[in-house]
Amino acid sequence: MTAIDREAMEYDVVIVGAGPAGLSAAIRLKQLDPDLGVVVLEKGSEVGAHILSGAVLDPCGLDALIPDWKDRGAPISVPVRKDNFYMLGEAGSIRVPNWPMPPLMNNHGNYIVSMANVCRWMAEQAEELGVEIFPGMSCSELVYGEDGAVKGVVAGEFGKNPDGTPGDGYEPGMELHGKYVFLSEGVRGSLSKEVISRFNLSDGMEPQKFGLGMKEIWEIDPEKHRIGTVTHTMGWPLGSNAGGGSFIYHIDNNQVYVGFVVHLNYENPYLSPYQEFQRFKHHPMVAELLKGGKRVAYGARAISEGGYQSIPKVVFPGGALLGCSAGLVNVPRIKGNHNAMLSGKAAAEAAYQAIKADRSGDELTAYEHELRNGPVGQDLKKVRNVKPMWSKWGLLPSLTLGGLDMWTNTLGFSLFGTIGHGKSDAEATGEAAKHKPIDYPKADGKLSFDRLTNVAYSFTNHEESQPAHLTLVDPTVPIKVNLPKYAEPAQRYCPAGVYEVVEEAGSDPRFVINFQNCVHCKTCDIKDPSQNINWVTPQGGDGPNYPNM
Repeated sequence: MTAIDREAMEYDVVIVGAGPAGLSAAIRLKQLDPDLGVVVLEKGSEVGAHILSGAVLDPCGLDALIPDWKDRGAPISVPVRKDNFYMLGEAGSIRVPNWPMPPLMNNHGNYIVSMANVCRWMAEQAEELGVEIFPGMSCSELVYGEDGAVKGVVAGEFGKNPDGTPGDGYEPGMELHGKYVFLSEGVRGSLSKEVISRFNLSDGMEPQKFGLGMKEIWEIDPEKHRIGTVTHTMGWPLGSNAGGGSFIYHIDNNQVYVGFVVHLNYENPYLSPYQEFQRFKHHPMVAELLKGGKRVAYGARAISEGGYQSIPKVVFPGGALLGCSAGLVNVPRIKGNHNAMLSGKAAAEAAYQAIKADRSGDELTAYEHELRNGPVGQDLKKVRNVKPMWSKWGLLPSLTLGGLDMWTNTLGFSLFGTIGHGKSDAEATGEAAKHKPIDYPKADGKLSFDRLTNVAYSFTNHEESQPAHLTLVDPTVPIKVNLPKYAEPAQRYCPAGVYEVVEEAGSDPRFVINFQNCVHCKTCDIKDPSQNINWVTPQGGDGPNYPNM
């Protein structure tokens, strides 16, 4: 394909992704200097369309960014009133008391929110300050300068044929150049993945670890609704098969957020995180809550779980990684939005000082230092051993020792130092011959649902004539390698039914990619044992359209 001639627009800072990190950076830049040219590019059809989070929000990030957020009408109005934690068995449950838990686990002062709606509100605050926000604008490429530094992105490319060639209505998009480019794409973003590799940003760090989070919104019987109640569970149905747990948050309007997280370092390739989630809802405690209610939305996304020791270098020539692109989730607290906001604020302050000093295209070392040593680093360092303990020693030992480690870390030291993670989640996948298939119950259509039925409640849509955004490094690997060795786990780990192995009489098995179903969770890019699947952004506006996740 010959070089494409594109128009270019110049800004001071170009921000990829209108999540809490990117919007916080945009807002802070304009607070510091209203004359700065700041643009935010969002691949979703609107701001919030691709935002999925639990979420119980620690407002410390918003307090630092917009102290008067309550007066400004932020959609943050349901304080946590009750905090429950249960260990589940197949037929019963045991409540774990709150008093042994470290203070950092307390949800007092936090709020149950829809982060999609919080981001929509943040976008309004940004636009009032003069930030330009363009939804439906996927950033398909990075633009590099002659010195090798990142100088911009290509956004708004539309109309390619399935083979990647320009179609009849092809639009080449534009180059948007900035003195600095911030990547706040969320977990495993395609541009972030590229710069991490190109600039060796993960050298010397532990591998990033991930979980798959799935969420449904339910409208329930008003008599069962307890606004402000937060419930977390561990144990059944996962048992020893995988790490993970659930959350049930009672938001307003008689709705509850029902979610399930499976750590992606599980070994058994026959495990289906989605099926474990559906089975969880049949636990007596959960089934009783949801009985008579209806599911109104569904979605899924990967969660960065590596924590402090897995954060890559967050600056590179010409830009920085923000929020989940850097991996800033506090795993035991199940919270990352506050750190995303704080990272955006810190990156903005570093860029402002650099631009003020007439710099551009270099590394924002002040941001790197602030992220690791300021509030974000302090938050994550205290809990750094919880995830590796869980992975290495299992649930009950990690609860005891992890709790002890968090207690001592509040005093400034750790009995365990810093524990490494070891294998990547892809490498953790075991061979099929060493594991037994799991017989999951059939969905009943009341509490549990098949994947394709639920995907309809994510309101996802992709223009089918475009190139598939799920690409294979080697198209022969799924059938020749993954099928005989791992029973091709893509059929099961994808929470949207994208991947199938089709076997028809008289012909060899075929690997089919139904990319139209994709909810952009990135699990395939993470968990494929051969690391053969590469997730790239589809054309702008495509994907899920979450209403208030």
